[in-house]
Amino acid sequence: MKSAADLLSADSPPVPKVPVWARPRGLVLHDADAAYVAGAALNSLDNLVRQDLPWAGAWRQRLALQSAAAAVNLIGRREDESALRDTHYLRGVGDDPGPSGHLLMAWRRLASRTTGCDEEMVRPVAEQHFSLHWDDTLTDVLANAEDMMVSSRPAPVLAAEIAAAVYRARPDAELLGFWLADMLLAQKLRWPIPVPLLMGQVSSSIFKSGENRKRIRPGAEGWGRAVFLAYATAAAEACDLGADVLAPRAAKLTAIAPKLRAKGSGDVIKLLLSDDAVPGSWSNPKLSARGARRLFDRLGELGAVRELSGRPTFRLYGL
Repeated sequence: MKSAADLLSADSPPVPKVPVWARPRGLVLHDADAAYVAGAALNSLDNLVRQDLPWAGAWRQRLALQSAAAAVNLIGRREDESALRDTHYLRGVGDDPGPSGHLLMAWRRLASRTTGCDEEMVRPVAEQHFSLHWDDTLTDVLANAEDMMVSSRPAPVLAAEIAAAVYRARPDAELLGFWLADMLLAQKLRWPIPVPLLMGQVSSSIFKSGENRKRIRPGAEGWGRAVFLAYATAAAEACDLGADVLAPRAAKLTAIAPKLRAKGSGDVIKLLLSDDAVPGSWSNPKLSARGARRLFDRLGELGAVRELSGRPTFRLYGL
């Protein structure tokens, strides 16, 4: 992890954004058109990923939270992003986070680990966080994914295919298919860490078809085109989150860092840049919980962080 001095001295280039012409608008009828905007949008996102910006950790985890909330909604549960954040950061050590909390942990793991689709890496996620019984069909799907990786086919095509393959083999593993799609996309694009993208679009009109506007299931008619458009939209939104929200907030946070006198403040800044939120009660050997609360109050007064919970106690802070 970069030191506070490195973060402060970094000459950050402009954050890439997806151009207007690469953002899906209206009804897209042809696969080629959808593939075109997906490629253009992912190129902009690729440029952002490769900059390895100081706030990239917070960015990925904010996207993981959005993906988890979409997954929770898809299975009929009610927790929103705020409730999921509370569950994750305020639970006791060893407490079961529950079904929704496990989904958040799945996407947080996606956003914080190196890319790879081997069974040793995927199986624990499937069993622990998606509550799936592992069997030979899933083993075969992952073996096929390894074969797909050596092909010359575009990354969004492979992402669509791995999600469809999972659903054909195990309809109960549909969420895992979305998770693997982002993993395979990242691996194909040679990103060091995946970016949660596809799941966050699942409830949008992109995945609706027919007069009844039913959701397109993985592998069904229109699935490939929907995935292309979903990646184009998700890439645009991810770039916007970085350029319009996190980059200016991170710049403000690092700009005031020299004014902070509390020991351990550098550790707090790095945590805020690397994760979605930090509990107000956080402490370490350099900084007591009471000192941390004073520091967060100070950062809030300076407009460098936001309080995310809306509560007077058990607060959470983030960019």
